[in-house]
Amino acid sequence: MSQQAIQHERAREGSPWTGLWAVTAKEMADHLTSARMQILEALIVLTALGTAYTALQNLRTGVGGDQFLYLKLLTTARDPLPAFVGFLGFLVPLVAIALGFDAINGEFNRQTISRVLAQPIYRDALLFGKFLAGLFTLALVLTAIWLLIMGLGLVRLGVPPSGEEVARSLWFLVATIFYGGVWLGLAITFSVIFRQPATAALASIAVWLFFTVFWGTIASLVAQTLHPIRFGFVQELLAQAQLELTLARVSPNTLYAEATLALLRPTIRAFGLVLPIQLQGAVLGTPLPLGQSVLLIWPQVTGLIAATILLFALSYVLFQRQEIRV
Repeated sequence: MSQQAIQHERAREGSPWTGLWAVTAKEMADHLTSARMQILEALIVLTALGTAYTALQNLRTGVGGDQFLYLKLLTTARDPLPAFVGFLGFLVPLVAIALGFDAINGEFNRQTISRVLAQPIYRDALLFGKFLAGLFTLALVLTAIWLLIMGLGLVRLGVPPSGEEVARSLWFLVATIFYGGVWLGLAITFSVIFRQPATAALASIAVWLFFTVFWGTIASLVAQTLHPIRFGFVQELLAQAQLELTLARVSPNTLYAEATLALLRPTIRAFGLVLPIQLQGAVLGTPLPLGQSVLLIWPQVTGLIAATILLFALSYVLFQRQEIRV
């Protein structure tokens, strides 16, 4: 039977997404019951409890005197622990990488890929189901942690959060999920490229470390090289600062940090270098409405979503081109 006839016969049997939710449910069950996921969940819960407790010790004296008390619960640090958002910026990529680094190559190593694809499950459904399972698992864990933090705040502070605090923290949760989605997409891409899970995991962690540790320095050096300050004019300073900020935003870490900053600190009105004339008419220290903060971070959140989609699309194209003997 020719390849065209086979494709025609499969098209008659069902859509390419047949079996998608079966794969998603099975992978989610595997993730939630795996030992490595339970270890990571325990680590995140302990982190949330520790940082929330230390923040609450600082905030209990300010009950009733702060409009955004629950937001400070997420951003207040106390030595030796950093703020909860700082821990999330470090742990979420590791959790996402752990969910995706062996998504495809694990099937090859267990020699189950041919048996899975011999069922009425196509490559599209297999890859998309694994990606959705990782994203849903990450969202489930982060939502549980968010509810835990809010519950601790309600019990310890004794005052309910305002509607704007809940809305801002929910936007923060969405940004965190898609921040993890970027690293999940990267891990699945490397899982398609490399046949060894250890190689895929190390490559994913290496990219994460590159953007976390080195990219800021590289962006600064490139900006100084392309737009050097020769005469100290304001235009030169602005050009260099703007280029450095643009290059820094290539990193998902920068996009997530800016989105978090504007959502959890409502007094933030702009990013980067701000001239006094740009603040004319603004009352400094006055919090922005939620809608204005969302407009401010919309490019950052859109960038995280776009990076997630592009990485998944890359893994999809690479997986479709791989030869698999069924």
